[in-house]
Amino acid sequence: MTSELSVRLEGISKAYPLFDNPRDRLKQMILGRRWKLYREFWALRNVTLDIRRGETIGIVGRNGSGKSTLLHIIAGTLRPTSGEVTSYGRIAPLLELGTGFNPEFTGRENLLLNAAILGMSREEIRERQEAILDFAEIGDFIDQPVKTYSSGMAARLAFAVAINVAPDILIVDETLAVGDEAFQRKCFARLHEMRATGVTIIFVSHSASSVLELCSRAILLDAGEVLADGAPKNVVETYQRLSFTPSDARSAFRAQMRLLNPEGGAAQPTALPAAMPEVKTDNQASFDPGLKSKSEMEYHRHGAQIENPRIMDAEGRVVNELVAGAHYSFAYDVLFDHPAERVCFGMLLKNIIGVELGGLKSHSSGMGIAAIQAGGRYTVRFNIRADLTPNTYFLNAGVTGLRAGEEIFLHRLIDAVAFRIKPQAHSLVTGYVDFSAAPICEYALETQSEPPRAE
Repeated sequence: MTSELSVRLEGISKAYPLFDNPRDRLKQMILGRRWKLYREFWALRNVTLDIRRGETIGIVGRNGSGKSTLLHIIAGTLRPTSGEVTSYGRIAPLLELGTGFNPEFTGRENLLLNAAILGMSREEIRERQEAILDFAEIGDFIDQPVKTYSSGMAARLAFAVAINVAPDILIVDETLAVGDEAFQRKCFARLHEMRATGVTIIFVSHSASSVLELCSRAILLDAGEVLADGAPKNVVETYQRLSFTPSDARSAFRAQMRLLNPEGGAAQPTALPAAMPEVKTDNQASFDPGLKSKSEMEYHRHGAQIENPRIMDAEGRVVNELVAGAHYSFAYDVLFDHPAERVCFGMLLKNIIGVELGGLKSHSSGMGIAAIQAGGRYTVRFNIRADLTPNTYFLNAGVTGLRAGEEIFLHRLIDAVAFRIKPQAHSLVTGYVDFSAAPICEYALETQSEPPRAE
């Protein structure tokens, strides 16, 4: 049995002491166990898992659920409070890309040091050094101190080292790829190659599409407990339902999941229980005052100001919880402080990790509204249909015009509006966009008769 395992976790729990006063920490060191001057925060509780060789495991969960703590314990960089962890094979952890580098060392020196720490012999390092450098694509900077690198360059080198040490187990926390789009694609391609060769991959991701694309199994952690363990589609659906469940109903949700999973991780449910509290999936859009963009950024104004960006339903109500497939309007007001020429309005839709899913301009470049006087005010509406899967999304708003014959942004708001698509019961759609594809499955009955012969 153990020959089939990469990692075994048995009753893993991890507690952190929380002190109300920094002086209490010193007092605790002096008094020892005779007095307890702290409260315990349990990041993990009784996690029991067997991870088999060649599996690709995606760990999902809300912030603070214990995902990173679990990866650190598997990697051996953190000791559990109780329980045992056993790993079989060489582990390459990518917990915080580039943080293990010495900034005074050159990239090449850090490459040699990190490869040795990850268990490579001198001969292996010599054999793979060029492959690492080719993958990292940082050129002559390899012989410059890492303190002169951008964060992206350091991360690329760390990623290149980790995936070229021929690990048996690759552990990745949060970030699956770094750098520009071409480099990201190369990283994902390498992960697919590693998976095909039998490497066990364990990663944390907030991207449901990445989990569904890469994983053979998924695990849902919440409040340090394993709530679901099984097929990625089912676990992701459970995660989304938990995320959209009101806070006062989450305790009941977790209680139902514990009934399915009484051993703290040993069970692998393949379906949600019929009695589980249902997330509201009616056909009415609604407004959640707590759903606000925390990443809004404003471009410098050049004679215009965007105000009151909002999403409205067919009745004109402002909403931010939308029903998939329904029609809405993305609207905003623009006040012009100065005269403007060839004015165009625009919008852009992005997912939660910043990928641009689509956008639209009101006019072609140079073909906008010919002239707008100072003091003019426009209300702009983009009619949209929410052909999206349940998730959180963001909308940009922008207005452009001509200045000295060049088109520039007169004003722009990044992540001006946040909204979510309500979960849909029993939906089979994956990714971010719902193409309304309809599968057609035809059964072809084979015949034993010979084809007709030519006369």
